Amino acid sequence: MSVMKIKKFSFTYAGVDHPSLKSITLPIEKNKITALIGPSGCGKSTLLRSMNRIHDLYPGNKYDGKIELLNEETGKFENILEIKKENEFIKLRQKVGMIFQKPTPFPMSIFDNVAYGLRIAGIKNKTELKDRVETALKGSALWKEVHDRLDKSAMGLSGGQQQRLCIARAVAVKPEVLLFDEPTSALDPISTGAIEELIVELKNDVSIAIVTHNMQQASRISDYTAFMYLGDLIEYDKTENIFLNPKEKQTEDYITGRFG
Repeated sequence: MSVMKIKKFSFTYAGVDHPSLKSITLPIEKNKITALIGPSGCGKSTLLRSMNRIHDLYPGNKYDGKIELLNEETGKFENILEIKKENEFIKLRQKVGMIFQKPTPFPMSIFDNVAYGLRIAGIKNKTELKDRVETALKGSALWKEVHDRLDKSAMGLSGGQQQRLCIARAVAVKPEVLLFDEPTSALDPISTGAIEELIVELKNDVSIAIVTHNMQQASRISDYTAFMYLGDLIEYDKTENIFLNPKEKQTEDYITGRFG
């Protein structure tokens, strides 16, 4: 079952003549991990960032087609490209969270980082905030390391801890989809392993799309894989089929290292 459906979606950056994405059709399956792979500049991150309209922070970009998100309450899909009001954007980004390549903790305490989105969502009760922050930190495997210094600055955490804090901040508002844009590329191997384990655990509660340059990572953690090249979706299938029995020669050439 899909939680998001991308239908004939094209994207053109402001001031550019040719589209960066060309008529992409792709499902994001519920409680599964979908990996987007392909060489640099193929449109992976552009597609990922379209899924919660983060491109709209910069005016002039052009969308075509549809990106539909399942409304859990009505059971119907709604086209997020039709969103125009500021409060609708806030709601969308609570439902579809984003973790970036470089950890982006806010210059405030560990507690306030995780509570940030909850407060925007209107949660003011101190007991509820405390409980939700603790649950999110436990869910991101960070609670044991920080429970006795929640009032200290998040900027004092290591890179791997900061990335797990950003995941806790996103998870705290109970999103339906989490988007990861190369979340381990700036981390050491031990931190990378911890984040990968965490992402696999998170899919029990949330649907995940991840952009990765690391094909071993895609094969290790994802259920489905989409191979992209020069703005086109070349092939999408279950991960084991993409890596062991791809249908397209371009996919096989990329997987086997003949180009890219």
